[in-house]
Amino acid sequence: MIRLFTPQDLIAGAELQLDEGQSRYLGAVMRAEAGDELRVFNGRDGEWRALVAKVGKRAVTLQIVDPARVQSQGPDVDLLIALVKRGPLETIVEKAAELGVRRIRPVITERTNADHTRVDRLRAIAVEASEQTGRLDVPEVLEPAKLDKLLDAWDEGRRIMFCDEAGDAQPAAVVLADQPPAPWAVLVGPEGGFSPREREVLRSLDSAVAVSLGPRILRADTAAISALTIWQSALGDWSA
Repeated sequence: MIRLFTPQDLIAGAELQLDEGQSRYLGAVMRAEAGDELRVFNGRDGEWRALVAKVGKRAVTLQIVDPARVQSQGPDVDLLIALVKRGPLETIVEKAAELGVRRIRPVITERTNADHTRVDRLRAIAVEASEQTGRLDVPEVLEPAKLDKLLDAWDEGRRIMFCDEAGDAQPAAVVLADQPPAPWAVLVGPEGGFSPREREVLRSLDSAVAVSLGPRILRADTAAISALTIWQSALGDWSA
């Protein structure tokens, strides 16, 4: 069953005109015809059953039929990921969306290899992953921010799982076993790791807990996927 995300309100009987990209996908790629059924969601109104009403040369129009699933959200966890090269970063965003994160925050650290990225491209990847994985919302992808600035304004009610591969941190699963299921953020550094100063700042925060992801040196994309998997198993909706 094809699923599409739309920012538009979903109301029974309403007609919804898809944007150019979605129209091209349905009409040219999926060869949709009038009467075909699909699902749509907007992150607010749950998932709705829809029918293709019209396939035009430039736009496809849907008719919203009835609700299929009530709106729900996954656990309140952010991914803070140091900017890395485009390929690994896009993989991280895709897998983070599949793994259920609520927000993705690219950060610039002292050892970050890149200082910019195409956020619009990352947001499109997050939408596509959400459509394919069955979730009813799409993770927010924020503009890159410097780690220091982010930590200066940090909400202490959100705990940070700080993946510290240069110290004496305990295994992540061991550390998380004693932690509360509060709002969380998972912080993964760049390929070169965090600087000594950044590690010192993070370890001084009451809201941060340092964890190890094992004895091997991991690429940033592998580390992000591993960290989110461990967090979901311990404190997320995998543990329910």
